[in-house]
Amino acid sequence: MQEPFLRPAHGGNLVWAASLAGCSPSAILDFSASINPLGPPQSALAAIQASLSLLRDYPDPDYRQLRQALSQHHQLPVEWILPGNGSAELLTWACRDLAALPGTCLFTPAFGDYQRALAAFDATVVPCSLPQLTAALPDATIPPHIFQPLPAQAGLLLNNPHNPTGKLFPIAEILPWLSRFALVVIDEAFMDFLPPPQQQSLIEAVPAHPNLVILRSLTKFYSLPGLRLGYAIAHPDRLQRWQQWRDPWSVNILAAEAAIAVLQDTAFQQQTWDWLVPARTQLFADLNRLPGLTPLPGAANFLLVHSQTSVTQLQQQLLQHRLLIRDCLSFPELGDCYFRVAVRTMAQNDQLVAGLKAVLGAKD
Repeated sequence: MQEPFLRPAHGGNLVWAASLAGCSPSAILDFSASINPLGPPQSALAAIQASLSLLRDYPDPDYRQLRQALSQHHQLPVEWILPGNGSAELLTWACRDLAALPGTCLFTPAFGDYQRALAAFDATVVPCSLPQLTAALPDATIPPHIFQPLPAQAGLLLNNPHNPTGKLFPIAEILPWLSRFALVVIDEAFMDFLPPPQQQSLIEAVPAHPNLVILRSLTKFYSLPGLRLGYAIAHPDRLQRWQQWRDPWSVNILAAEAAIAVLQDTAFQQQTWDWLVPARTQLFADLNRLPGLTPLPGAANFLLVHSQTSVTQLQQQLLQHRLLIRDCLSFPELGDCYFRVAVRTMAQNDQLVAGLKAVLGAKD
């Protein structure tokens, strides 16, 4: 099967998948992008509909209402919060700051966009390999010697929970790193999928640590990736500098209004927390029973799976069933031996398992 388009570096490229499957993009059941299958919430859709008349106006360049809503959500002063055009935009400015340092530690395997943003400013990247990818990884601690190749006054960029492994770094493990590094940037794009008592966010530590930056996404949890909305939490001086670097209206009015609405949607938040754990547990068990597949336990809304057969072939075969999984070719350390799947609804997860059974020749 020939690929008419270049293989995507990110999940969620339904046009590419549909071109291989010979169907409409809407016919593909997408397990490659880790987006909440329960959304978008009605609160977001209602806010967008009610705000259509605002499209004739420019957004408030200071995004005061949105920042106030985020301020109340996190119990932080508004000056410590900066909304952005997805967390990807804010990652770019964080990497500009990291590039000014003599080196940046990047835990590998790493989300490919980190390399993109660091390379844009010619940053010196020092890969730091996570412990061996095994079922014990979620509970493994990071040995101190992993940082030995780094120069003094280096930076650290990581995501928590980690993508693609799903490892959750405890707060107690990260806190000592704040004195080891000149700048620590933590991408918490998947943190809100954990119920608040289980979250390991360092947002509360930001006021006491001017070298700490937290990046957050509002599009994965609330299933709004098309709106592009994220935010950064950091020292006001840093955020004011980023504001001077970027375009004046990074967030569109509809995205801002939807964000204000979903931050107050406690019913949708609870519905998501109630869905994820049983759905992920069942999917993990089902995948673990399939021949040649070994899923890794994870804390987020996705699972990393080791495959004894070529993932490229497996992906193409699943596309004939109109199922899309995320290959890991963009993670050099993983290659063609791993794939990542989003956790979707129970019924949709069953469709994935049925497709895998058919492709792998597994018996019930």
